[in-house]
Amino acid sequence: MRIAIPTADGRLAMHFGHSEQFALVDVENGRIVRTVMVKPPPHEPGVIPRWLHSQGATHIIAGGMGARAQQFFAQFGIEVVVGAPPLTPQEVVTAYLAGTLETGPNVCDH
Repeated sequence: MRIAIPTADGRLAMHFGHSEQFALVDVENGRIVRTVMVKPPPHEPGVIPRWLHSQGATHIIAGGMGARAQQFFAQFGIEVVVGAPPLTPQEVVTAYLAGTLETGPNVCDH
């Protein structure tokens, strides 16, 4: 499993398209085994989902994401979780894996 977390200032960015970097967090046997920080391509419709698919992402956890972007991710078989809080990537993934990630409303539901 490879979980993509959009980040800004080392924390989850509230909108995936406005992130400075993505943390790509590799999970094996329910544990984080590696985290790589990568710079995304310019934000345009469909570009980031395609790029994350090429990076091997299987999941994305974001604060907010529009419906059209969620459809693009679904086309690539990437599971989407929205409404996540602005924690560090490790905190987000650890809570997600433990089933304790508290999500709120999709901040980009437009």
